[in-house]
Amino acid sequence: MIEDACKIPPMTPKVLDAITRQIAAEFGASFSYLAMAGWCEHHKFMGAGRWLRLQSAEEHRHAMKLFNFVLARNHPVRLAGIDEPRSEFTSVVDVFERALAQEQEVSRQIDALYELAFQEKVFAAMAELQWFITEQVEEEKTVREIVARFHMVRDDPASLLDLDRDLGGRPPEGAKSTSGGS
Repeated sequence: MIEDACKIPPMTPKVLDAITRQIAAEFGASFSYLAMAGWCEHHKFMGAGRWLRLQSAEEHRHAMKLFNFVLARNHPVRLAGIDEPRSEFTSVVDVFERALAQEQEVSRQIDALYELAFQEKVFAAMAELQWFITEQVEEEKTVREIVARFHMVRDDPASLLDLDRDLGGRPPEGAKSTSGGS
């Protein structure tokens, strides 16, 4: 009787496998952002490098959020391997265009995972994934705005330096922003 009271409704194998793949995708995104940071810092875009390092850490937290969810649902965690990230770029604009494409791909992955959880009636996963859907809207918006700003300044050295400095002013996760914006 007591054992039955402690049971958590199971996650279907399909959903568990999809979450495992998403954990790997989030860790892959973290490594990708770190590679982008390395390229930027090597090319003396220190502000962009700082922004990308913080984004790498944020993606790592996303992976850990899913990792912890699987454990909270009383399932073992399997970690899949991740591919080596791209580390060569033609410009800082190329870096952020790649970042935008990456965020758009993660959004598609999260949407597909949410749809699968819905089809499989794994409601706890749907609730957890709602946070990720909201987060992806904000992440795509932020990177899209950065790309637009890079396109506005084009190759103007002074404007590129200003934009790089602005990116370097990104507060760490959890720090209070005084700008009132995102």
